[in-house]
Amino acid sequence: MGTFKIEGGHQLKGSIQPQGAKNEALQILCAVLLTPELVTINNIPDIVDVNKLISLLRKLGVKIEKIGHGSYTFQADNLNLDYLESDEFKVDGRGLRGSIMIVGPLLARFGKGYIPKPGGDKIGRRRLDTHFEGLINLGAKFRYSREEQFYGVEADKLKGTYMLLEEASVTGTANIVMAAVLAEGKTTIYNAACEPYLQQLCKMLNRMGAKISGVGSNMLIIDGVETLGGTDHTMLPDMIEIGSWIGLAAMTKSELTITNVSWDDLGVIPNVFRKLGITIEREGDNIHIPAHTNGYEIQSFIDGSILTISDAPWPGFTPDLLSIILVVATQARGSVLVHQKMFESRLFFVDKLIDMGAKIILCDPHRATVIGHDYKSTLKATTMTSPDIRAGVSLLIAALSAKGTSTIQNIEQIDRGYERIDERLRAIGAKIERIN
Repeated sequence: MGTFKIEGGHQLKGSIQPQGAKNEALQILCAVLLTPELVTINNIPDIVDVNKLISLLRKLGVKIEKIGHGSYTFQADNLNLDYLESDEFKVDGRGLRGSIMIVGPLLARFGKGYIPKPGGDKIGRRRLDTHFEGLINLGAKFRYSREEQFYGVEADKLKGTYMLLEEASVTGTANIVMAAVLAEGKTTIYNAACEPYLQQLCKMLNRMGAKISGVGSNMLIIDGVETLGGTDHTMLPDMIEIGSWIGLAAMTKSELTITNVSWDDLGVIPNVFRKLGITIEREGDNIHIPAHTNGYEIQSFIDGSILTISDAPWPGFTPDLLSIILVVATQARGSVLVHQKMFESRLFFVDKLIDMGAKIILCDPHRATVIGHDYKSTLKATTMTSPDIRAGVSLLIAALSAKGTSTIQNIEQIDRGYERIDERLRAIGAKIERIN
């Protein structure tokens, strides 16, 4: 088990470029299964979760070649479908939440898709109902082995239909879209997710020959086609990393420039951080954050009531950044209520911040009130364990701002979502050491 040793209390300075988007990569990589032709993908992040999915695709028989840093070619022209029912696959598929998105493409192209119950973050229940209900609506037969926790869908031919999704699930929408593009007839998906990464998937599929309209809205209309071809695709920068670096700059009173952020795809993220009092300046396609030497002050609502920041489906605020918001608020002037609606275990890491001296009231599994210190009292170094990707980075930001030397264990969780994070932080002046 790896550990980070962090000497906190140092100002950072310089520029940092966000990696390719993790959540986009997990969708885009699964889409290569829809065609026997060559697909080239650029800006793939070199992180544990993505590398696990690439390994799984390779075992499935996809021909994969690395052609440069973050650039690969994929060709799924001779797949080993027997792997899907092997004991090895039942182990490999469990190790990655994103493996669920191979089901839709495989079902559409080969008439069958299987997956063991996927793993991932320990942040509470994450239902798969939207995925499978959507595929059943397209004509698939569903089966589930409770003993092995193994899911399967099969169909001779998928047929387009109208469906209203119970929840605007990003991965669920992606799975259904990838199945529907090769279905017979027209599919309408209402209450579809419309995140930039889902838009990227739809644009890629359209370049491959799919007919998807309504991209960017919550109603997607898909006219099925018989086959798809190859394409080139470049992934967006990771908006969660961008938000993480904004929080890092504020907490450490550092002047940082975040480069090539694709501003137009950030939605409300910059404005939510501005509500915490953080100065965010646009310089072309870069974000510049000046050193907040005098701190930052949380805004109130117009009627004077306490600011509440909560997650919501896009274009609302992404739940993946609420952990960062919570940490940043610990040193602000004022108070904020953080409301995490989606996952019931995601706020449980706040006990580590309380141990460091933060003033946080955990109201219930979904809500926490943060009373900021305004730097009158710095956080204190401690030993922590990373429970999931986003909480792990939040604790890392807290440690970099804290007085003294902290250790964070189970950093494999952080590595699942952040590429060479220790090296990149050292390049801007952080005192961080990886100990294996």
